[in-house]
Amino acid sequence: MLKWRMNMQAALPEGFFSKVIFLVKLILFDPFIFSGFFAAFIASLFWMAAMTKFSISYAYPFMSLAFVIVMLGSAIFFGEQLNAYKISGTLIIVFGLIIISRGY
Repeated sequence: MLKWRMNMQAALPEGFFSKVIFLVKLILFDPFIFSGFFAAFIASLFWMAAMTKFSISYAYPFMSLAFVIVMLGSAIFFGEQLNAYKISGTLIIVFGLIIISRGY
């Protein structure tokens, strides 16, 4: 969501305060960007709930699934190219996750 909307914006201004104002305006006045931040907040609530049920050494490796989701999403939604390095690196992450999760 954030990448899609940021691609539609003008270039980031030069000065520090100009950058801050530019970004705060986007957060407050662009409903899509705001929804992205809201979704991140909701995700943090789910993470807190997961911490009550699972040990961190079991739950945290599943965060690496974000690499898989981002790789696939960037190819589908932004037309980014997939190559053998990206795919094999992502498969290594997935196999590592399988190995870690079976240790319980």
